[in-house]
Amino acid sequence: MTSPESHLFYQSRIRRPLVDRAEGIYLWDQSGKRYIDGSSGAMVSNIGHSNPRVLEAMHLQMQKATFAYRLHFENEPAETLARRLVEYMPENLDKVFFVSGGSEAVESCLKMARQYALSKGEPQRYKTISRFPSYHGSTLGALSSTGMALMSAPFDPMIQQMPKIPAPTVYLDRNRKTPEEAGLYYANFLEAEILRQGPETVLAFIMEPIGGASTGALVAPDSYYGRIREICDRYGVLLIYDEVMCCAGRSGRYYLGGSHWSAKPDLIAMSKGMAAGYSPLGAMVASEKMVKAVLDSGGFIHGHTYAGNPLACSAGLAVLEEIERQNLLAETEQKGDLLKKRLEILMEKFPFIGDVRGKGLLLAVEFVADRETMQPLPTELNAHSELVEMAFERGLIIYSRRTRGGRIGDHFLICPPLIIEVEQIDELLEIFTDTLVEFAHKHGLL
Repeated sequence: MTSPESHLFYQSRIRRPLVDRAEGIYLWDQSGKRYIDGSSGAMVSNIGHSNPRVLEAMHLQMQKATFAYRLHFENEPAETLARRLVEYMPENLDKVFFVSGGSEAVESCLKMARQYALSKGEPQRYKTISRFPSYHGSTLGALSSTGMALMSAPFDPMIQQMPKIPAPTVYLDRNRKTPEEAGLYYANFLEAEILRQGPETVLAFIMEPIGGASTGALVAPDSYYGRIREICDRYGVLLIYDEVMCCAGRSGRYYLGGSHWSAKPDLIAMSKGMAAGYSPLGAMVASEKMVKAVLDSGGFIHGHTYAGNPLACSAGLAVLEEIERQNLLAETEQKGDLLKKRLEILMEKFPFIGDVRGKGLLLAVEFVADRETMQPLPTELNAHSELVEMAFERGLIIYSRRTRGGRIGDHFLICPPLIIEVEQIDELLEIFTDTLVEFAHKHGLL
């Protein structure tokens, strides 16, 4: 059926069916076709769709106040959510600044880091080192630290590109390093870059503890995280964790993805699963020490109209309570282990699956032409888009990106809502397997 003319536009001309309703891990379009939300939207719907407790909490707040500007009023949902979030943060990270999304959260961290340096009399510190590939947001400030030229190149005249070091893509290496050696090898790129730039000019290092869209659920060896912290401490560089995708229990066991390792960041950016798609919400988390220094120096020169919105914060608080009530942190780890093992089994049947990686229900598979060399599939196959379309036709939503800097390589994020049941994992994998068979036969890959 031909879709009527739309006056909306986004990234491309691709049209999609109109959504009718959503519940649990499923969505239905207006024709009645059902889809499994195998990527939680964009890794957002952590507790699934249409949770009645969250909807009720939002309804109750709507009856009180949907907006109260932060310069005029404080509001109870924001205060309560900030207090509850701090319970899950590393020690001394106890101040929360609410925003509406991931790019805003990253921008807030970058601006806080800069203003903290100024408060300490270090105006020469302004460079933020990040990794390549990486993705930290689509606003101009976040793009300066995003290691994906495909997204940032058109805007280069408008921004100051920040230094990049290689992401810890150990799975691509063909050397004899142990995991510990490999972790230290990649971490040491940071020290080398700090010295190259001049330590006195380096403000911060920003990284995703568990990779998101740009690297497909990339997890570094354990030794990487502690060494990064050591290097930052040695040169007075702030460590920023971009937890936009891996927070809110997505990685299992802990609320924060970075909590799988003991290395504590100085600033945290969060969003996506925080309010699980029920309302736009994100946050920066900082220390009392840092906030006090900035406020004492004239105030934090930054802000957004919807910061701390009572309706959004009521949704975020209800989502956090559902994560606790359903014990989703522990269950996500168990379900993630199961799903990951089942995806690894698919490697035996499909030789073009070169890697399966991730933690919890933040998982990805990467396609290659040759497992020995890890050469990517030919770009003209457009595997990253074609497989997504094939799965969508079958009623499965997955999320894909070009793996290696946004131009070559193909990975697919398999990140269903944390509430997924074992039998629903079976259902998801059955559709995904059928899709792989179709793709393989079409391109002669079996």
